[in-house]
This record gives sequence, C-alpha cells and structure tokens, in this order.
Amino acid sequence: MTHIDKAGRYQLGAREVRRMGYGAMQLAGPGVFGPPADRARCVAVLRQAIAAGVNHIDTSDFYGPYVVNEILAGALHPYPDDLVLVTKVGARRDAAGAWLPAFSPEEIVSAVHDNLRRLKIEAIDVVNLRSMHGHQAPAEGEIGPQIEALAALQAQGKVRHIGVSHVTPAQIARARSLVEIVCVQNLYNLARREDEALIDALAADGVAYVPYFPLGGFQPLQAEALSAVAASLGASPLQVALAWLLHRAPNILLIPGTSSPAHLAENLAAAELVLPADALAALDAIGRPPALA
Repeated sequence: MTHIDKAGRYQLGAREVRRMGYGAMQLAGPGVFGPPADRARCVAVLRQAIAAGVNHIDTSDFYGPYVVNEILAGALHPYPDDLVLVTKVGARRDAAGAWLPAFSPEEIVSAVHDNLRRLKIEAIDVVNLRSMHGHQAPAEGEIGPQIEALAALQAQGKVRHIGVSHVTPAQIARARSLVEIVCVQNLYNLARREDEALIDALAADGVAYVPYFPLGGFQPLQAEALSAVAASLGASPLQVALAWLLHRAPNILLIPGTSSPAHLAENLAAAELVLPADALAALDAIGRPPALA
C-alpha cells in the first residue's frame, strides 16, 4: 500500500492535513449524477484512501445529488478523528442533472443543514461557498450576503471554517473582509494557469489553495512535454501533473478523485515522485501565461 509522506502537510483551518487528499465527486454516476454502477467499489476506494493516510476529503451534497455524501457516511462514519471533511454549497441539481444556482442566503443555510444531516455530523470542518457568478470562468458579483450566512452558521457551531470556490481576487478580498477564509478552490492545473499570482499571494498569507480539476477534469491533460517527462521518470503523465502541482507552491492541497482502487493508488504515489530540475523546467513551460513565457 502506498503511504503519503508525512512531511507533506499544510494547515487547513485549525487542522493540519496531508497535501494529497481525495475528491469524492466521481463516486456518483456519469456526469456526477445518480448512483454509481458499483457502490461497493466506491466504499472500498474510500476505505483504501483512509488506510493510506488521506485525512482531507472534499465532497458536496449536490454531487449525485446526495449520493456521494450518503456513500461517504455509509463507508466511513464514525469518521477517523483526524479526518477533515470539506463540502461546498451554492448550487443544486434539477431532475435532468443540470447544475443550477442555489445561491440565496436562505438556500446556503438549508444546504449546510442538508450536508450535516447526510454526513451524520454536528459540524462541518470547512464549507466552501461556490460562487455562481460566471460559468466557464469566475465572474464578478456580490457574495457578501452568502458569506454572512455562513458566518452566522459558524457562530452557531455548525461550520468550523469557511472557504470560497470559483471566485475572482476581488471576491476573495470581499469574503476576507467579512470572515477568515481558510481556502480557495479554483480551476488550476498544469495547462490552466490563470491563478498564478493568486496562488503566490495566498501562500504569503498562509491560505490554502485547492485546485479543482487538477488533472484537467473532463478534458484530461495531454502535452508532448508532459508525456516525455513521464516516460523519463517511469511514471504516468497524470502522476507527473500531480507532482508538479505539489511542487508549485506549499499551500496547494490536492483532491484528485476516482472510483478506481488502482487509480487511487496511482494518484497517492504521485506524492512521492521527485521532479528533477530539467523536468520542472519542461513542465513549467506548459500552459504558462504568455506574459510569463
């Protein structure tokens, strides 16, 4: 069994987590909708992740919807003492599986209570507000009332820490003017590097950055340079892409997802992959913004 390097840790709220975590989104059916084809395999993957040392799991009640949180609770409850559960609110699914806003303060409060009930916990370690301004990329828009709704739940002891997702730097600043923000979850990977400056600024402030779609999401990463580096290291391209993210900045926490035990083991092994200087130089050039090339 692959074990994560215990030195690879970072602060997430009040807890220290291993930088290689697990994203539970893929435990739902195709399109993150409906039940999985093999629920028992999903349970096995979750238990394998915990046994390998993962102590940071990212989830949401709108994965499925509801399916993923129910699988999580069924597989792991009562949860290990060191496990940090992170969920997100701000969206919902319709009967056809479309992603719709559920972004009013009242809907935010209801969603937190729904997550608490399905996860079978009294308080959520971190709740990310997923901004619903913008579709393919974050767009400006007010998030203050939603953050204040989460702050009220935090005061009640239902939410321990607050994060934001799919947000602009201005929205992050707005949120941080209201509450302590412990993490930012935005799209970032080897080929999509719009948040370069943001990552460094957050690192300077000790705020975690959690890239979603670290392996490209629905369009997996492909690049000749990535394949060449992977071949030279005897690793898979996706392992190299994960290892690059861990090297990119100390505040990056990874949550790659899978419903495959073999793929999980491959992802976790990326935490131990050493990237030599020439490999880093080749990888750094992939997706680098033109101004930085």
